[in-house]
Amino acid sequence: MKVLLDDMKKFNGPSASSLIDKARPGCAAVTLKLRLALQSTLLACACTWAGAGEARVTRIVIDEILPLTGGVGPAYEQLVGRAFGELDPQLPGNQRIQDIELAKDSDGKVRYAATFTLIKPIDMKQASGLMWHDVPNRGRSGNIAGAERAAGDVLLASAWQGDNAGATLVRPQAAVAGAHWLALPVARGADGSRITGEVFGRIVNRSGASSQPLIVQTNPLPYRPLSLDTRLAKLVSRGGEDQYGRVSDERLIPPEDWAWANCSAANPFPGTPDASQICLKTGFDAKRLYQVVFTAADPYVLGIGFAAWRDLGQFFKSASADDSGSTNPLASDRRPLITHSIGRGVSQSGNFLRAWLHLGFNQAENGAAVHDGLWPIIAGRRIALNYRWAQPDGVLELYQAGSVGPQWWLPAADPLRSLPEAGILGRCIASKTCPKVIEHFGSAEVWALKLTPEWIGTDAKADLPLPDNLRRYYIASSSHGGGVGGFDSSLPGAGLPTTGPRCPGNNFGTGMLPANPMPHTETVNAIRHHFRRWVMQGTPPPPSRWPTLREGNLAPANKLAIGFPTLPGLRTSLPEADFIMPVHDLDWGPQFNAIDGSGVPTLAPPRIKQVLAMHAPKVDADGNELGGVPVVLAEAPLGTYLGWNITSDGARPFHAGQICNYAGGMIPFARTRAEREASNDPRLSLEERYGDHEGYLQAVRKAAERAVKSGFLLENDAQAMLQAAQSSQVLK
Repeated sequence: MKVLLDDMKKFNGPSASSLIDKARPGCAAVTLKLRLALQSTLLACACTWAGAGEARVTRIVIDEILPLTGGVGPAYEQLVGRAFGELDPQLPGNQRIQDIELAKDSDGKVRYAATFTLIKPIDMKQASGLMWHDVPNRGRSGNIAGAERAAGDVLLASAWQGDNAGATLVRPQAAVAGAHWLALPVARGADGSRITGEVFGRIVNRSGASSQPLIVQTNPLPYRPLSLDTRLAKLVSRGGEDQYGRVSDERLIPPEDWAWANCSAANPFPGTPDASQICLKTGFDAKRLYQVVFTAADPYVLGIGFAAWRDLGQFFKSASADDSGSTNPLASDRRPLITHSIGRGVSQSGNFLRAWLHLGFNQAENGAAVHDGLWPIIAGRRIALNYRWAQPDGVLELYQAGSVGPQWWLPAADPLRSLPEAGILGRCIASKTCPKVIEHFGSAEVWALKLTPEWIGTDAKADLPLPDNLRRYYIASSSHGGGVGGFDSSLPGAGLPTTGPRCPGNNFGTGMLPANPMPHTETVNAIRHHFRRWVMQGTPPPPSRWPTLREGNLAPANKLAIGFPTLPGLRTSLPEADFIMPVHDLDWGPQFNAIDGSGVPTLAPPRIKQVLAMHAPKVDADGNELGGVPVVLAEAPLGTYLGWNITSDGARPFHAGQICNYAGGMIPFARTRAEREASNDPRLSLEERYGDHEGYLQAVRKAAERAVKSGFLLENDAQAMLQAAQSSQVLK
């Protein structure tokens, strides 16, 4: 049994199913001491699972209860625990999970364990009846918002990412520090044999003689080579890649010049064997990218994460107790107290929600709708999860599967990629389980997260229609998730950063321009207010607002078409047609289902068949975007706010001069006319625009009034912004 505990701690240890299978023969012999040490982990639960009936959450275990201090409203507590569940692969909803038939136990069921966090009123009689079900981002989940706590809402966060990498590493109990994990089986052949396939990984912007790990975003690549014999893999280095998929100066590295090993100056090549790292005989060059293709074994059945998130949401919303009689913490007197629920995810987690809904998982196994609302936030694609060898952490470089298939909501054809009519809402329309949906984005999602085909299709001929159950809000000229807000944050010497932000991604680099401060916070507060009323009371939120072709504020993503001015500090051609991150039409092989992003990829890396032409919002004379919801800083600007930045040529030069992944930038206005003329700045200075500090306050006041009237700024936030503008250093 000690071996099993050690296995659970390994980075790439056995899956849930294999641990259960090992434990079953000795269930009766497991000592009481060990059972207490495991705290009802998978090993202790294997016995209770063996005779379970229909597919559902069968058991919950609470590992920790902590009171939450402070806040407004009822007293709150946080519960951290694990849920154990099983799936019936024969049910239609579960059949969409890639390789689920290859993950069955001997009784035909598929089992998993998922961590969860509940933040709730201590006295559930003080609860509002609304549950927010959050999707953790790379194992991390946030806290409940002050407005949600004041209202008596409940927050549930539950695991979905089962690749057992980095923050999602499976542990013996729930992650009391906040990192979520999902324990699930790997796929096996019908005869129990190991399944193998080709996988690729990349190392970028690394230098020196030491070994380097294969990283996806910020976590380790979840797959390992079947053999450490480098003759069975292919390692190349590249001098460059561009957004069109063109590769330059690719060189094959001979098998004798590298090793799967951990090495350093004290432990030189060939180092100590290590399947998670590559050691180069001549060391790594930061100016080059390294890509390896190798044969891996034991693919995780990652699509189980969709079902696990569905079933935990359904359990805590509607169940009174689990199979063993443990009461649902959100129930009282054996009666569920949750009347409405909204699923919510940010960035990667929002992409999860879009894929989850597309595959039909808002329909529970009993046929009912799981959530009344879904809120995918700053998410313009679908998570690449439900295919064999998926890398759900995702890296927005070449060869990512998250933009395959329809990204739009209502069924529509995809003539450019020769795909049949489909849409994210297709399955829930058929099952009558569609939730109310609100999605909101900023400019970074357009420029680096491949968003606009969702609006206008891949052929970009017309705006795609939206259904009545959906609202779309665009926060123009803003970065991924918004900036710090305020007014001094746009002023050099008063709050504007002197260095650029980190470019998110795999060791991508840093931006040349200061970070964009354009906020999302106040807009999100207003959206939350409207969403609660829409779901709980049926009060519709404000109409959708985003850049469209019909209004003439959407155009091909290049300087001339969008009308971007020539600004000081930028190359005169920016943004070029190949600056934006485009959608690549990828060929993953004949066993890959492009509509659903499922199947078995047989080409590693995939072949780029074509690069889709991208669109972006047009801009005004200052370079600020047209279209979208009213935001005070956008309507009383202190500079040009960009959803993009430029990667610097510092210590991480591979992407130098290209778009800085999904970081935004900012170029402040000159203070006076003389200053702007000295730098050939075509934009009016602050003094020319506003005159003095009082003139700027008037502009802020008018912008706040417009935002409040249109429903995108709450009155208390408007007053706070006016006070901040009053105390700012603008034109003082």
